[in-house]
Amino acid sequence: MTALNPNILKTKQHFDILDGLRGIAALSVVVFHFTEFIYPNSSENFIGHGFLAVDFFFCLSGFVIGYAYDDRIGKMGVLEFFKSRIIRLHPLVILGSVLGLLGFLFDPFGGHPELYGAGKLMLIFLSSILLIPYPAMPERYFNLFSFNAPSWSLFWEYVANIFYAFVLYKISRRYLLLLTILSAAALCFVGYRAGALLGGWDGSSFWDGGARIAFSFMAGLLVYRSNWIIKTKLGFLALSVLLVFAFIMPHFKWNWLAELMVVLIYFPLLVALGAGATLTEGVKKFCVFSGKISYPLYMIHYAGIWIFGNYYTSHKPGTTQLVFIVIAGVFILVGISYLAMVIYDMPIRKYLSDKRKQRT
Repeated sequence: MTALNPNILKTKQHFDILDGLRGIAALSVVVFHFTEFIYPNSSENFIGHGFLAVDFFFCLSGFVIGYAYDDRIGKMGVLEFFKSRIIRLHPLVILGSVLGLLGFLFDPFGGHPELYGAGKLMLIFLSSILLIPYPAMPERYFNLFSFNAPSWSLFWEYVANIFYAFVLYKISRRYLLLLTILSAAALCFVGYRAGALLGGWDGSSFWDGGARIAFSFMAGLLVYRSNWIIKTKLGFLALSVLLVFAFIMPHFKWNWLAELMVVLIYFPLLVALGAGATLTEGVKKFCVFSGKISYPLYMIHYAGIWIFGNYYTSHKPGTTQLVFIVIAGVFILVGISYLAMVIYDMPIRKYLSDKRKQRT
């Protein structure tokens, strides 16, 4: 067996503004998840398109994977590529599942763990940590992953990574463009049929998630391979405003069409702008922190969201009280995510990476 050059495994320099935008998108998802309990009808929610942050994540992922691995996956091999992705992603998949289980068992405001036997709970938990979709809990709207709802997008992220390793990295830009166009057509069908691009997270809309990841991941990869990096003087603040606008845009009759335009055109454009934007030193530290906290925040926040949802349902707090609760809840979840990152995620990934380097 040929020894692998450890340098091939090193992480490349990040696009700091794109990292910062990822953090803004993660924060928007958290706020959206709080408010969707208050406003089940998303047209009444001030951040009613917050779920589109997932499509932005997918597009960013395609761009970043292309940048990070296009020139070295052939040297490192598919197996090492998968190891890199698992080390990067899976520790927080496990932690999010553990916190989700604990939140379900000890939620002070609701939940009915007594309705489930130990065997059923263990099966749901195992499906969560192994990323095997199992929509088994009706009171949780048949989420694909009952203990950690956001894992649905990680499931599709893994699928996209597998497809990248075996197909996408080998094909020419022309064929990538063709596949991107075909996936755009599939996404248009999904949006027209469902009237929104909200699907993918539950059993009934499972394949909608496939259409969402297919287009956005390949669009991001296409932006990278085509070098569609737009040099601009727009800074992080301006791009953050442009990103958030997609989440707070109003609903109207042709809402599904507006969502399609955001995903098909607007998000790839923002990625291209973010990759070419200028960044002042004063903002760089925030962008770096924002990028680092984004994945922990996204992956472990939902245990708190379920507890909030049960509190809201059982106590019906007033508007003023809700504002304070949601703001405090966001800050608390960011703090917990930071602790999870520095105490658990970073040490685990460092340990696994060091072990891997020793073997290579």
